[in-house]
Formats: sequence, C-alpha cells, structure tokens
Amino acid sequence: MKKLFANKFFVIMFCIALMLVIVPSVLSIMGLSDYVRGAVVTVLSPFEHAMTAATNAIEGFTDYFTEYDRLKAENEELKDKLAELEDRNYRIEEIERMNDWLYNYFDLAREHPEYDFAVANVVGREVGNYMSVFTLDVGTDVGVTKDMPVVTSDGIVGYVNEAGTNWCKVLTIIESASSVGAYVQRTGEVGLIEGDFDLRLEGLCRLTYLATDSNVEVGDRVLSSGLGSIYPRDLVIGIVERVESDTFSRSVTAYVRPSANLEDLSRVMVIKSYETVRE
Repeated sequence: MKKLFANKFFVIMFCIALMLVIVPSVLSIMGLSDYVRGAVVTVLSPFEHAMTAATNAIEGFTDYFTEYDRLKAENEELKDKLAELEDRNYRIEEIERMNDWLYNYFDLAREHPEYDFAVANVVGREVGNYMSVFTLDVGTDVGVTKDMPVVTSDGIVGYVNEAGTNWCKVLTIIESASSVGAYVQRTGEVGLIEGDFDLRLEGLCRLTYLATDSNVEVGDRVLSSGLGSIYPRDLVIGIVERVESDTFSRSVTAYVRPSANLEDLSRVMVIKSYETVRE
C-alpha cells in the first residue's frame, strides 16, 4: 500500500477521484446539485458532440462500404446477365445464318438435282480484303479432287486447285490463274472471265474476248457458258460494274464484280459431279 501512495500518478488520480465524489456530494447537501448537473453537462457537452459525430462518421463509413459491396455484387450480376444475353444473341444470329444458308443450299440443290454437292467450311484464308485463295475442310476422303467447281447459292466462287485427304485449296475467280467461259445473259454475247492481280485488290475480274460491237452494259448479269471442263452452264458469275473500249486495239472489256461474297466466306459447296458441256 505504501508503494501505491509513493506513486505520484496514483496519488493524483486518487485525489481527482476523491474530489469528483466529495465535491458533488457536498454541493448536493448544500442544495447546489443543479449547478453541479449544469456544470457537468457543460463540461461533457463537447465530448458528447464529438462522440456523436464520431459515431455518425463510423456509421456512414460502414454504410458506404456496405453499399459499395452491394453495388459491386449487383454490377457483377448484371455483367454476368449481359454476357449471357450476348452469348444467347450470338447463338441466335448463328442459327439464323445457318438457316439462311441451308435454305439457299436446298434451293440450289432443288434447282440443280443433277449436281452432287459436298458442303465445306472455310478453315484457312489469305490475309486481305478479298480472298483469292482459301482452304476448306473437305478433301479426297469425301471425293473432292482437283479442278472441281466451288460455289455458293449466290454464284461461282472458284475451283479446287489442290486436294489432300481432308482438305483442299481453292482459287477464286478473281485470282490471276483463274478463267471461266462466260456469256452476258441479256445479249447472249460470249467471252472469257479472267482474274487479274491488280483487279483482285478491288474484288473484280474482267470479261474479255467480246466483239468490237459488243452491246454489254453496266448492270448486265454474267453467267457461266459451260464451255470447258470445270464449270457447268448457267451458274451466276457476277454483275458488270463498268465497261471500257479500246479504239486502238478495237476491243471491249467489261469489269465484273462476283455475286458470291468473297469478302466473308464461311461455308461453300463443292460440285463433285455434273453433266459437262464441252466446247
């Protein structure tokens, strides 16, 4: 006990506690309790306000993080729903594209029951705006061989240039090594569709060997003539986009845009057999 009273801090705290007990009691006996209460309230009021403010701040801080967590969870849920909707929309669009393609495929098959088709997917392509060479996922295992025509429901795409067991490479009609016997549907004029290195950058090919007095016009439709050994007759090639006459050589050249969409090919048909019309 003596050691405790020898401790200055303990002595000071003991005196303060004793005063806090004795002074209010004495003042209360003297009838001055209201003054004591007022003094205590006055002294403690700033602390009370500080505690209230601190409590409100803590509650606001807690509410902020609670609301943040709620909004974060809600945001994650909305992102998941959006991803699900986007995936569903993509699948619906893919189904619609497939339905359109199948409709066109069966329409072409009904129109040409004499054709034996092999349906193929494009699995490789050159880099560029217009494909002039690409790879399919069918080959000799399903009877696809070199020099077979490749088409879509819109028209001629090109022909098989090389074939492996389960793949083949196709040259399109805009490739410089490609040529197709052709005629203008409106006039019956016969010519030759040829690919060209420079024209393929525009997605065009040219119709040559036209008569000097040719009546071909912009907007004319060009079809395959069936002359030769690759393409059957009456397949759509494309539409004449411009016509040029060379007075020096007395020749006429028509520039044709293929009807088949060479910018965005994903599925095509290989004609494995048909009745050939030879020149």
